[in-house]
Amino acid sequence: MPFLGQDWRSPGQSWVKTADGWKRFLDEKSGSLVSDLSSYCTKEVYNKENLFNSLNYDVAAKKRKKDIMNSKTKTQYFHQEKWIYVHKGSTKERHGYCTLGEAFNRLDFSTAILDSRRFNYVVRLLELIAKSQLTSLSGIAQKNFMNILEKVVLKVLEDQQNIRLIRELLQTLYTSLCTLVQRVGKSVLVGNINMWVYRMETILLWQQQLSSIQITRPAFKGLTFTDLPLCLQLNIMQRLSDGRDLVSLGQVAPDLHVLSEDRLLWKKLCQYHFSERQIRKRLILSDKGQLDWKKMYFKLVRCYPRREQYGDTLQLCKHCHILSWKGTDHPCTANNPESCSVSLSPQDFINLFKF
Repeated sequence: MPFLGQDWRSPGQSWVKTADGWKRFLDEKSGSLVSDLSSYCTKEVYNKENLFNSLNYDVAAKKRKKDIMNSKTKTQYFHQEKWIYVHKGSTKERHGYCTLGEAFNRLDFSTAILDSRRFNYVVRLLELIAKSQLTSLSGIAQKNFMNILEKVVLKVLEDQQNIRLIRELLQTLYTSLCTLVQRVGKSVLVGNINMWVYRMETILLWQQQLSSIQITRPAFKGLTFTDLPLCLQLNIMQRLSDGRDLVSLGQVAPDLHVLSEDRLLWKKLCQYHFSERQIRKRLILSDKGQLDWKKMYFKLVRCYPRREQYGDTLQLCKHCHILSWKGTDHPCTANNPESCSVSLSPQDFINLFKF
């Protein structure tokens, strides 16, 4: 190790071999070292800041791209097979469970709403999910739910049919979301809270659009409903399964109002939806001492569920446990697959996935 008085310079340079020279040497070296360290630290901090900013930019760009894709995705996630195997346990051949969200993604509901026989079925199913099953859906299934709902609303706005039915559905969904959004932070909804607030605002906009629909009278100069014989008018009115439709029809013209108050019409409606036991528990007499079937109907509706009837439903094959729409081919090994199929109501469909 060099000692005091030794030459510390490189060849060609000379030091004064004294204590003053040693002091000057240390001062120069320490100053140079501090300067180098300061320069190195400044460059290192600058590189880290650039790297951090670059990462932040990439993350923000990816998130912005994902948000745009999420907000602009209007199609359902389609699958090649339009059926699903419903299994509630693991076997040697299959493992895991089939969930409501998986079934909702696999079955072709987007096409089903275009079929008038399946439209009411899908709407009722959406209403049941909105009431109590929305949180059981996965993120993809919740997105499909909103996309299908939007297609339903657009179809009603275009066709100007089933307006009241869809308004009730939207009100049910909005009420459920108001409750679920207040419980944010408890993992009840999938996704950012701002996304759900935006969806609630969209629902309010749909409700406003449905309320502002002005149904125009078609330019038709032929035979109208009121031109038909009274017996045919009553026959058609007996096919209406909702008492509110009868009331609305009676508001069209004075003659139709008289027909809509027919006691036999309301009696058949009560007997169609409710059992004799339920009817006997809710008897109402009019001022004339006769049974007021119209008041009894609306009282029964508040106390008991109405009978549901659909043109087409989902079916479950008891032989192979495959769920599909009627008429959809599925890999069934039974000799007569049609005899093994059981129609499911919307509530039966929900109950199928309650373990």
